[in-house]
Amino acid sequence: MEEMSKKQLHVALFPWLAMGHINPYIHLSNQLAKRGHRISILIPQKAVLRLGTNNHYPNLIKFYPLPVPHVQGLPPGVETASDIDLHDNDLLAIAFDAMSDPVELLLLALKPNLVLYDAAYWIPNLAPVIGFKTVCYMVVGASGIAQIPPGDGKPTEQCPSDAVKLRRGDLWSLRNTTGSFGAISAQDRFCRAFQACDFISIRTCRELEGAMCDYMSRQYNKPVVLTGPILPETPECGLEEKWAEWLSRFESRSVVYCAFGSQHILQKNQFQELVLGFEMTGLPFLLALSKPKGANSLEEALPEGFSERVGDRGVVHEGWVQQTQILNHPSVGCFVGHCGFGSMWESLFSDAQIVLVPWLPDQILNTRLLSEEIKVAVEVERGGDGWVSKEDLCKAIKSAMDGDSEVGNLIKKNHSEWKKTLSSPGFMDNYVDDFVKHLNEL
Repeated sequence: MEEMSKKQLHVALFPWLAMGHINPYIHLSNQLAKRGHRISILIPQKAVLRLGTNNHYPNLIKFYPLPVPHVQGLPPGVETASDIDLHDNDLLAIAFDAMSDPVELLLLALKPNLVLYDAAYWIPNLAPVIGFKTVCYMVVGASGIAQIPPGDGKPTEQCPSDAVKLRRGDLWSLRNTTGSFGAISAQDRFCRAFQACDFISIRTCRELEGAMCDYMSRQYNKPVVLTGPILPETPECGLEEKWAEWLSRFESRSVVYCAFGSQHILQKNQFQELVLGFEMTGLPFLLALSKPKGANSLEEALPEGFSERVGDRGVVHEGWVQQTQILNHPSVGCFVGHCGFGSMWESLFSDAQIVLVPWLPDQILNTRLLSEEIKVAVEVERGGDGWVSKEDLCKAIKSAMDGDSEVGNLIKKNHSEWKKTLSSPGFMDNYVDDFVKHLNEL
């Protein structure tokens, strides 16, 4: 590591405007700064205020807040995907692309050696003018992005993740979550991003997704360099006192924690079916969910008599919570999530049993990777409408948490082995060192 750090690089980063993209970019920046490199991060002011404390090397990492232009149809003041419903991402992408001129002016002033980007497919157009190299750094799983065909739309071989079998409800989800992403389709955006960069990099490891990464390298005829999971070695800060106090009331590994991300907004009937499933388990639970569509508050949307029945053993909370710290609390025994890539890694590094309710196409592929390939998780069965019943949710949680069941024992054993591998000394450092080596070679 010392040898690679002798030549200081100046690396600029411009991620997609979502906390789940920006935060991994900051984590990577910490790893680069740890090795002596200088970092400039171009993100909105709201993201700086929310995530700025995750900067562990303020002497080497500097934030450059950029205004997000207003686009008709977006609520005033929107700066990140956390401010909007998933279906408004298309409009946010238009605002994102309209930031190209200020980004160009800032990069002209900064003159970095390299620029890392994901959704900003137009960044490589600036490279020959300003004089930097480009890396398309993806913080989502290779299983999903490997599905994006090269420009001619004709893959030369079958994608390894094509072998995933679609289940009941998958097609409904896929039909309702694909389409445009600004002025161009999501597929065209990322295809152009992959084609134009000097090399592709993905926040994953060979042990989990090596076959998909090799496939992408062959399809795009360029290196695909992995950074590993890039998670903080320890949580950024302690768990908020109110959650620590509430969780400590319950026995070890007895609490079920659920979160689906800020943009996963349910219909009221879906929300009610979900919370009734947690009630049905008879276990203590903490649900971090957005209020459903059409409801003024979470309390208003809860099923009749729900709060009285569950009492103090169940909390339904609207808004952000410290997920990593909650998952690491000794009382938490199960995590029910959507298998977004960040949450996927956080769950693998925890000791909680994993139960999955995927929604987006990449989450479905991530889920099948965990539930069918490496067998560390249980996927909840879904109906033809794409959602889960309270009975199936309860059944999945019970089977995962039952220490005497075949399923519970299998996923616990496999999860423990994967956690041991991912947490082994030098595992993450080796990936980052190899990534820095490729940056230097550029």
